[in-house]
Order: sequence, then C-alpha cells, then structure tokens
Amino acid sequence: MLYPLLLLALWPCTATAQVTDLDLRLPWDIDAESTSFDGKTSMIIFRGLRLSQGGISIEADEGRASNTEGEDGFWKFSGNVIIDVDNGRIECDTADLRFAEYQLKHATVTGAPATFELKRSGSDDTTYAEAGRLSYDVVAGIVEFADDATINESGNQISSNFLVYNIREQRIDADSSGNEDGRVRITYTPTNGSLVQSDDSPQAGDDAEDGGDVKQDP
Repeated sequence: MLYPLLLLALWPCTATAQVTDLDLRLPWDIDAESTSFDGKTSMIIFRGLRLSQGGISIEADEGRASNTEGEDGFWKFSGNVIIDVDNGRIECDTADLRFAEYQLKHATVTGAPATFELKRSGSDDTTYAEAGRLSYDVVAGIVEFADDATINESGNQISSNFLVYNIREQRIDADSSGNEDGRVRITYTPTNGSLVQSDDSPQAGDDAEDGGDVKQDP
C-alpha cells in the first residue's frame, strides 16, 4: 500500500533534484531584455531573463546574480519564474539558488502557491504538486514542502502543512500542524478502481517495497 504513496511524493523531489546539475564552471546561455549592474550590492541584474544550461532552463521577469565568475555564487529569480527540467516544470514567484565550490548547495522556491508538474518516464501518469514554499538542502539531502503542501497523481494524494523527504533514507515525514483538524490527509486509489480514503497516515516505520516509509509526526 505504501509504495504508490512513496512514489507520489518522490516525483516532485526528483524534478527539484535535477536542478543540482547546474554548475558554475559550465557555460550558461543567457538571453535577457536588459542587463544592468548594481554597484551597491555588486549584483548583476537581468530583466526578461531566460537562462539555460544543459537540459535545464529558467525564465523570470528578473534575475540577479551575485557572482558569475567565482566558485561561490547566488542567483535570485523573481516574477513569473518557470524552471524546466527533464519531463518536468516548476512555476513559482521566486527561486533562490546558492552555490559553493561551483556546485548548487541550496535551492528555495516560493509561490502562492508554487506548482510542480512531472511526467513520469515511460508512463502516461503526471504528478502535480503545490506548496507555498519548497526548500532543498543538497548537502543534507533534504527536501521540504511547507505551507499547505499537496501532491497528486492518478487519484492518489498526500496533503499536509509540512512534508519532508529525506533522499538518503528514502523517508517521508508529514507534520499535520496548521491543518484545521490536525490531520495529514492521504487518499490512495488501488489499481482495481475502488477508492480508499484515510484521515490517518500509515504507521511510522511501515516499509515500502523499495525500503522507504511514510511517517506522521505526533
């Protein structure tokens, strides 16, 4: 039972994880309506920006780069932000990307809400998710969905005010704080077509088929 629910939460995390392929040492393709430099903040400002590297592209009304030459850097995108990755798309109001030693170390996206869409490879299924905020700690391997997070696919749904996915442990923690009735909502549609809906999350520690589990915090 838990395996489809685990996959349901993994797909938006997979789309976000693909952004880690960005590398400050590799060429960027930057197309902008205008470019300026803010001497007070040492930020390069791009308006009407489209940026791409490899299979990743980012569009935004505005993009600010703190350091495009050194090994450490910071990109901030704002206004109608669209991040396209393989088989997926993220749409949000803002996206902050922090780099260290040329590699992406932390990513945060926010929106009202931010939305995530991912087409599963080799399948017609599409996963949809939304949350007010998503934070990805690349070093720790932790993806956090906050502020009314909901993930949907093929009739299956996980809803919580706070969802945390630990990539290394393949574990999902759902915190019900902030919900009207203090519950994590899970709807699972079996393959036989019948519908089972539960207001309670599975017991902590229940193993999914691939070693993952879903856990509800008290």
